[in-house]
Amino acid sequence: MAAKVFESIGKLGLGLAVAGGVVNSALYNVDAGHRAVIFDRFRGVQDAVVGEGTHFLIPWVQKPIIFDCRSRPRNVPVITGSKDLQNVNITLRILFRPVTAQLPRIFTSIGEDYDERVLPSITTEILKSVVARFDAGELITQRELVSRQVSEDLTERAATFGLILDDVSLTHLTFGKEFTEAVEMKQVAQQEAERARFIVEKAEQQKKAAVISAEGDSKAAELIANSLATAGDGLIELRKLEAAEDIAYQLSRSRNITYLPSGQSVLLQLPQ
Repeated sequence: MAAKVFESIGKLGLGLAVAGGVVNSALYNVDAGHRAVIFDRFRGVQDAVVGEGTHFLIPWVQKPIIFDCRSRPRNVPVITGSKDLQNVNITLRILFRPVTAQLPRIFTSIGEDYDERVLPSITTEILKSVVARFDAGELITQRELVSRQVSEDLTERAATFGLILDDVSLTHLTFGKEFTEAVEMKQVAQQEAERARFIVEKAEQQKKAAVISAEGDSKAAELIANSLATAGDGLIELRKLEAAEDIAYQLSRSRNITYLPSGQSVLLQLPQ
């Protein structure tokens, strides 16, 4: 009797395990920001796109392919040439996501790794086309225009593959060694020219200052000559008295004062 009970319990447990396995294989989850495409072994890829949540399928007949539909970043480096044949290294940063309604077509025609197959090729194509319209100098001075043109052309091109580009930006832009050296040499030459112009302007100012000083000395000499002609030796005597008064004032304030007897020379009683 007990053996029959245990046998019944075992069969029931086995049945529940099989049923649980079948139910589990018939369920699948689609996480937030994702979508699923169903592949049927008899009918192929279904046109319907499954949204978020838990869903049923036919075990061993149907298979869910999950796609991430959130915006994802990707950096694409490209080496191309400008209009004046300068080598340009550009890195483009792209935020992309698939068009949800076109996921079945994307899976059928391109595959799950659609970004690896599509983005590098179309980015290289568009960048080469746009950069070739600008000179190296224009790529620097008109960078915003270049970025906008790349964004417009690349967005239009990606739409044909069922991709949406939320943002396209130029994150890196450099030139070849020869062009960089030429720019540095040009900057050095401009600095030298500015320095030479400063030296010339300084010399001109010094020349003007010398002319003004000479004119002032000439005017002063002319005034002194006129004063001498008018006042005679009286002006000279007046200047001597003013100088003597100034010297006496300076000596009176000095601690080291030497008084010399009147009528004797500076070198007193020195042997000849």
